[in-house]
Amino acid sequence: MKTLTGIALALASAAAALPAVAQTPPPPPPAEAKSQAMPYVMASGMSDLYEINSSQVALQKSQNPAIKRFASMMIKDHQKTTAATMAAAKKAGLTPTPPMLDAGATASINELQQAAPGDFDRIYLAQQLPAHQAALDLQQSYAAGGDQAALRANAKAATPIVKRHVDMVTKMQAGKMDAGHKM
Repeated sequence: MKTLTGIALALASAAAALPAVAQTPPPPPPAEAKSQAMPYVMASGMSDLYEINSSQVALQKSQNPAIKRFASMMIKDHQKTTAATMAAAKKAGLTPTPPMLDAGATASINELQQAAPGDFDRIYLAQQLPAHQAALDLQQSYAAGGDQAALRANAKAATPIVKRHVDMVTKMQAGKMDAGHKM
């Protein structure tokens, strides 16, 4: 028994000494963003900005052509959804400020920037899945019960785009979409 305890302690100590390779997804949007116009606009904009910034890092750091194609698509798609959200916000009579990252999203970007080359793709995809799942929940929720018609229509239009991204990340994580597959 003492030997097993000693081995367990030694393994725990060794594991603690290893650098952590976390996958820190940005935090989900606040609950009020699912139904209130201005929180929705801010959360949607921050989500898009995270996707754009994280994908710009992927274009610089990844060596995988499939990841680079995905990242290019993320930048293009999320620039479009940001523009559409800002236009819908103005139509709803709002004057939103440009999107900004919160501390959690900034930490996620920093993690990507500091990732070792051999870990980058895994960390990038591991962040993308929960980030897109949270974005999908936000878009679906606001589309169903948001307080501004123009923004509900915007959320409804964004939903299939985000769903497609979730499907793609899931396939990439499962190894079912490689450099030879077209996105």
